[in-house]
Amino acid sequence: MEQIVADLFPNTQVPHPVILARMVGAILFGAAIGAEREYRDHAAGLRTHILVALAACVFALLALESVHMASFSDEQVRIDPLRVVEAVTAGVAFLAAGMIVFSRGEVRGLTTGAGMWLAGAVGLSVGLGYWLIGFFATLACFIVLFILGKFETRLAVGSSKEEEDKQS
Repeated sequence: MEQIVADLFPNTQVPHPVILARMVGAILFGAAIGAEREYRDHAAGLRTHILVALAACVFALLALESVHMASFSDEQVRIDPLRVVEAVTAGVAFLAAGMIVFSRGEVRGLTTGAGMWLAGAVGLSVGLGYWLIGFFATLACFIVLFILGKFETRLAVGSSKEEEDKQS
C-alpha cells in the first residue's frame, strides 16, 4: 500500500503545497485576464484564459520536476527546460492565431489572441515560481484591456461624432 501511495504522489523538488499554490495562482491570474474578454463577450473568455494559464503552469512545473527525475539522470539524457517554454509559446501562439479573423477588410480577435498569449506567459511565470512577474503582467494586462479599452471606446465615439458633423 505504501508503494502505491509513493507511486501516486512521488517526492517532488517543489513541495506539493507550493505546486498547488502555483496552479491556483495561474487559475486566478488567467481568470483576471479572461474576465475582461468575457465582459466584452469575446469567444475566448474566462474559461479559455484560465485553461491556457493553467496549462502553461503545469508545463512549467513538469519542466522543473523533469530536471530532477532519477530516470533522466543518465548522462545520455539531456533535459532542457527552456524547450518547454518554447513549446508553450508556440502552442499558445497557435491557439491565439486561431482567434484572429480577417473579414471585410477588418482584423478581429487580435487583442483576444494577444491576451491568450499573455495568459500562457503568466502561467509559465507562476509555474516557474516567478509570482511577481505573473502578478504584474496580469495587472498590466488588466490596465491595457480594461482601462485603455474604455479610453479607446471613448475615442472611437468621439471620432464618429466628428465624422457625422463633417458629413452634415
